[in-house]
Amino acid sequence: MAVTDAAIDKIKQMIVSGELAPGDRLPKEADLAERLGLSRNSLREAVRALSLINVLDVRQGDGTYVTSLEPRLLLDTMSFVLDLHRDDTVLQFFEVRRILEPAATAMATEQMTDADIEELRVILEKLPDEPTVEELVANDLEFHHRIAQGSGNSVLCSFIESLSGPTTRARIWRGLTQEGAMEKTREQHTAIYEAIAARQADVARSWATVHIAGVEAWLRRALEMD
Repeated sequence: MAVTDAAIDKIKQMIVSGELAPGDRLPKEADLAERLGLSRNSLREAVRALSLINVLDVRQGDGTYVTSLEPRLLLDTMSFVLDLHRDDTVLQFFEVRRILEPAATAMATEQMTDADIEELRVILEKLPDEPTVEELVANDLEFHHRIAQGSGNSVLCSFIESLSGPTTRARIWRGLTQEGAMEKTREQHTAIYEAIAARQADVARSWATVHIAGVEAWLRRALEMD
């Protein structure tokens, strides 16, 4: 593993230094191994590891390329790791969401265009009067995704998206067991939208905090009863 780690570090340095840019093709395996002072087996293991975390793209019969290195692509790996969480650690994800999403919501009040805000209104109105839990969760995800995008910060948006997996399950549990959860979600989403539409960053931040903290508090009580 130490040899493979060294190989990974050498390829990473080529990318960090700009020698390899997003979309570039890596030199042939034999040439790259000789140049980096690595065995071909070590180089293969390093390439395999970097492809698993979406840094490299191995194309059969074509070669190995550096990916776009976009935050969304690189953070897909974090989503996979987060999906392996234990139910009690989901609270920690909510604590992180409670820090990140209100900040993104406040930023969205300044960055979203009028057309973006209109799109947010359309998302709200798409929710049926009596939605199923699945429809509510899907609408909730779309609503929060659009706001995260609207922050104008792709890294922040990607982090928030990565946290959606484990927290989605908690929202489903809440929808199934907590009376009035659907109505409360609809009301809070409307309040967040209205604050964004009015360009009131502090109000939008506060409503986003209330919205996430409410689910977190419910989940904390539910886990304590188990």
